[in-house]
Amino acid sequence: MKQQPVVAVFGSSTTSRNSVEWREAEEVGALLAGAGAAVLTGGYGGTMEAVSKGAAEAGGHVIGVTVPTLFPGRSGANPHVAETIEATSLTDRLGHIFRAADGAIALAGSIGTATELMLAWNINYVARHNEGSPLPFVAVGSEWREVARTLAAVVGADTTDIHFEETGVLAARWMLTQIEIP
Repeated sequence: MKQQPVVAVFGSSTTSRNSVEWREAEEVGALLAGAGAAVLTGGYGGTMEAVSKGAAEAGGHVIGVTVPTLFPGRSGANPHVAETIEATSLTDRLGHIFRAADGAIALAGSIGTATELMLAWNINYVARHNEGSPLPFVAVGSEWREVARTLAAVVGADTTDIHFEETGVLAARWMLTQIEIP
């Protein structure tokens, strides 16, 4: 029997609890977990906590990949994380996340989320050029579409390696059509 699929969700660590972005991230976590997917985040606050909360409240398994040496001011994973993986560096953290993920969603974020978006995009570029299997990956919002469009124009990348949706809910629904739920 196939194991539970894992969906990585990326987003800002500074998302406010009373924001539209927080509520949307909670809903993304709940939709994924409610359908039977485990949710994996960076494990800290903001969007990561909102996704974790939504998934945990829907009865899902929540994994957080933290980097205590990189973020010594943070006091561990958010309270909704059931399984914590402590990475030794930022690159180790990204490696853990992408090795575990069966799919990935980029919600609104900043430079960290942009890094994760770029890595997923590159994974899919390499897979496409080496007859591999691309990672189901969706970026949410016009900001990421603009980032991709600009980079494609500057470096000649192919934006078809990224799927785009306008909302987190649409992204989660799309992701559930891309991964195998046992």
